[in-house]
Amino acid sequence: MADLARARRLSVRIREVVALTIEFTVKDPRLGMVTITDAKLSPDLHDARVFYTVLGDEGATADSRAALESAKGVIRSAVGRATGLKFTPTLTFEQDVSPERFATIEHLLAQAQAADAEVAAVREGAEPAGDLDPYRHRDEAE
Repeated sequence: MADLARARRLSVRIREVVALTIEFTVKDPRLGMVTITDAKLSPDLHDARVFYTVLGDEGATADSRAALESAKGVIRSAVGRATGLKFTPTLTFEQDVSPERFATIEHLLAQAQAADAEVAAVREGAEPAGDLDPYRHRDEAE
């Protein structure tokens, strides 16, 4: 089992190498605007999950996924040369779902802000249903 700090450093290096290899080496026309967002390396340094996002619609995403899968050997060779590990990790490409999650959270926050504005508008002209001070005080005569 490898050191976790070493695995993190190698993950960053793998992310950089994969991004550079995709940009300068892979010449697949199906490959769209792909951004490598993260790489996670297993503690034994044998498996690497590379996360990516694609700018475009579902068709561009599917084409880019196919292009990445077909170029996996070239990319893995580049990772092996750049890292100098005895065993080059196997690469698994996974689409990063963070942008969709962020968009959902932003939408929910906008809904909450609109609901707060409605409550503030209703509260602005409202008056209490009972007395202004509904509590009994000891100094008052009963």
